[in-house]
Amino acid sequence: MCFPPEARPPDLPASIAPISGGAGGDDAILQSADGTKFLAFVAPAPQGEAGVVIAPDVRGLHPFYEDLAERFASAGVHAIAFDYFGRTAGTEPRPDDFPFRDHSAKTKPEQVQADITASVAELRRRTPVHHVFVVGFCFGGRVAFNAAAEQMGIAGVIGFYGVTRRRDEQDHAAPIDMVDRMHVPILGLFGGADQGIPPEDNAAFAKALEQRGIPHEVVTYPGAPHSFFDRRFADFKQECDDAWKRVLGFVGSGDPKAVR
Repeated sequence: MCFPPEARPPDLPASIAPISGGAGGDDAILQSADGTKFLAFVAPAPQGEAGVVIAPDVRGLHPFYEDLAERFASAGVHAIAFDYFGRTAGTEPRPDDFPFRDHSAKTKPEQVQADITASVAELRRRTPVHHVFVVGFCFGGRVAFNAAAEQMGIAGVIGFYGVTRRRDEQDHAAPIDMVDRMHVPILGLFGGADQGIPPEDNAAFAKALEQRGIPHEVVTYPGAPHSFFDRRFADFKQECDDAWKRVLGFVGSGDPKAVR
């Protein structure tokens, strides 16, 4: 699990002044291509033409990602965070002890990508967004990387500590195996002390993107753990500030190497 129930996203860096006039966010029920209804949280920005679809960690939509959507909106980026479990858990509110692993095991990559497509459409319907990026965390980091191959009409993807290698022989959704179909710029952000993602995985992914000619930046923060992007981890504030600047620089320019 990436973020426990009490986790909250880090504040924007002091150098990035929030935009006034934001209206917060609203719950929404969206419908995927197969008719499934699923939860989402939409946070329009007071101004701006860029937007993000937020793919959560393995627990699905929970307060961390609702807060994150509002932080994006306060930085001038329209945001929508969506849930993975409409097909198995419905759209009712869930307790902190929700058995997410039972439901995550039943998710299918093509269904998740269909839900992203519906989320992009909803963001375009509600806001004046012109450029949409997919940003994901852990389970959602892999989802975001794969969106670079599966989603048409997006401007780029950002993956925080998503596993890019094959987990086993039955793993048919590894980003490293989808690089030949990827067609948008990619920003990858990883912790150097992440026990589940060795540095050779990141190097192999970056090399494959380079060979494919995909604009990319793969950043590893030495000593940072998995899920370092968390306000509780005060020791990693510098890394969180840098990650925010890279994400917002990318979203603002379309260049994964841009730092705001």
